[in-house]
Formats: sequence, structure tokens, C-alpha cells
Amino acid sequence: MIFGAILAGGIGSRMNIADMPKQFLQLGDKPIIVHTLEKFLLCSRFERIYVGVHPSWLLHMQDLLEKYVPDQKERVTIVPGGSDRNSTIMNIADQIESDFGEDDSHIIVTHDSVRPFVTLRIIEENIDAALACGAVDTVVEATDTIVVSEDGKVITEIPNRRKMFQGQTPQSFRLKLLKSLYHDLSEEEKEILTDACKICVVRNQPVKLVRGEVSNLKITTISDYKIAQAMIGGNAVD
Repeated sequence: MIFGAILAGGIGSRMNIADMPKQFLQLGDKPIIVHTLEKFLLCSRFERIYVGVHPSWLLHMQDLLEKYVPDQKERVTIVPGGSDRNSTIMNIADQIESDFGEDDSHIIVTHDSVRPFVTLRIIEENIDAALACGAVDTVVEATDTIVVSEDGKVITEIPNRRKMFQGQTPQSFRLKLLKSLYHDLSEEEKEILTDACKICVVRNQPVKLVRGEVSNLKITTISDYKIAQAMIGGNAVD
């Protein structure tokens, strides 16, 4: 079975413009997370879509389902988020196995709640690649020169840009593979994880690349939020 996993466990500390996490801010006529969820609901291949939400915002998320997607709320399960991104994924993984049992064929498509412009093409290609390869990352080619600095003051290295890509989401996996690799990591290794694909990279598991889109931006800063509002034709909060 194939499952969506929308990650909304954060509190948006880098964008302090409202008294709520950034995923719940209005984007046009509905919250950011609703736009994201609606994109996942367009994909008929999902058995169910799980949304990992900070425990303080579970009831708010339930209210959003009732208001914006009442006719499809049965396809969505809300799960308490963990202390970080990957623990939220593991909470969702545990809930999937509680609901549907353990199965080697289960696929999980994980996605940032604040990437509301993901396309159905990207989601479908993630699913196909995960079924074929077991682990997938969505990327776009790096257009700027990448500069490495060990101390943040002087350049240490300038890698070949033709080999550089910028990571996006979705990131998709065979669920059993991801759980096995994650639980094999030491606590020190877990602390250096920046996303789920690094779980695979640390354990030398090949990760297939799927082409993303520049428009699949992540709303992290106020500037990102204003760009997203312009893309959708709305007005940003001042």
C-alpha cells in the first residue's frame, strides 16, 4: 500500500509574524497546510494520508479538515508529531503499521507541509521510483555556484556545480527499509540528520533522484511567504 505523510510538527520559529506555526498561516483563501493536503488528495494511489502535527495543534488541524475537506476527511489521519522531523516520520510509520499491519510493500511519501506548490507529477514519480528503488529524493539542479566554508569566513572548496543539486520534498521510501535504517543509527548519528534521505546515505543505501520544480518552494522565511502569496494571488500578513 502507498501512504502520504505530510510533516507539520514544527512551530515555525524562523517566521515570527503570527501567533501560530507557519503551516497554518493563510495563503490566499486557505491555510498553507490545506493547499498542501489538497495536492496529496488529488493522488488516488494513496491508501491514506497522514499528517504529523505538533501536539498543541492537533485539534486545530482537525477543525481545518472539517472546514476545508469535509468530504475527504476519512482519507486523512492526524498523528502527533515528534521532537524533530525524523521522529515525526517514525510516529507516522508506527501509526501506518498499527492501522494496516507491517508489510514489505508499504511505501511512504513524506512531504513538507509548507511546500504547497508540489505537483501531481512529482508525487506520482516519487511513488514509481520508490516502488522500483526503495528510496527517493526530489531535487532541482543547482543554478548558483556552491561555496563550501569550514569556518564561515573563507572559502574551503567550490564544488563542480554540474554535480550539485538542491533537495526538496517529497522524499519517499519503502517503509520497512526506512524504519530499519533509522533504528540502526546511533543517537549521535541521529543528531546529524538533516532529512530522511540522510538516513539512507549514512547507511550507504542508494537514493534515486526525481526531478522537482523551482516553484515547489518551501515557505521558511517572510520573504518566502510573500513570494508564495504573489504566486497564488493573495496578500501576505505584514
